[in-house]
Amino acid sequence: MGMRKLMGVLLGACLLTAGLAGCGGQGGSGSSGAPAQSTTLQQVKDRGVLKVGIRVDVPRLGYKDPATGKIEGLEIDLAHLLAKKILGDENKVELIPVTAKSRGALIDNGDIDATISIFTITDERKKSYNFSAPYYVDHVGLMVKKDSGINSLKDMDGKTVGSAQGSTAGKAVMDEAKKEGINIKVSEFASHTEIKSALEAGRVDAHCGDIMIISGYYLNNPDYKVLPDRFMYEEQGIVTKKNNTELAKAADDLIKELDQSGQLKQMREKWGFID
Repeated sequence: MGMRKLMGVLLGACLLTAGLAGCGGQGGSGSSGAPAQSTTLQQVKDRGVLKVGIRVDVPRLGYKDPATGKIEGLEIDLAHLLAKKILGDENKVELIPVTAKSRGALIDNGDIDATISIFTITDERKKSYNFSAPYYVDHVGLMVKKDSGINSLKDMDGKTVGSAQGSTAGKAVMDEAKKEGINIKVSEFASHTEIKSALEAGRVDAHCGDIMIISGYYLNNPDYKVLPDRFMYEEQGIVTKKNNTELAKAADDLIKELDQSGQLKQMREKWGFID
């Protein structure tokens, strides 16, 4: 009888546990290992604020002016327009600073709804994120000191290239160098500002990135030049979490509408980006 009673207690406990799990609603999905859901478009509307990850260290795209504290650039303008499209007010946006290294995790964790942060569109990244149509396109290039004796990639053998962490630019230069039999080292930095400082101090021999972007760090400085070599062709898009299809559509529609109306071209020209 003792054994029968013990089996009865265990069976009852199992049934109770199963019943509780079944009544939990979302409890089953949580135990299945499914990823946490991202914020839906309706939740953004209910919240009344769109959270957008932006850069604060890239002149003309997303840059915080140290003199005024104001954040401005092409991508900042797009963040305000996306808020206007979704919430009817371009000021209903929270701008959250990100880096190339941090932005993916912030999207994954739901800390931001979207990021407009020179996020290059690649087939590999499309497996994890939604990308809008491109709002900006450019080639990867190299910035060097004019008196360095470096006139092309062929002169870079044994040299060090500075690249932003999480960027595709460094790999693009490295891949091309390998094809040409040129031995270079790629050193990663947290920001383009740090790469610029490293180039000025001689810790790296070249600063790599999208040409129009890196050029913004050396405006009106005659001591630097962009090499004639062109590497990977890069397109930048607005990024949202993979399963957030409604928000992704809103972002994609925005870029397509701006492009078709000619406003996107005007916005790029405003910030010095020539098509």
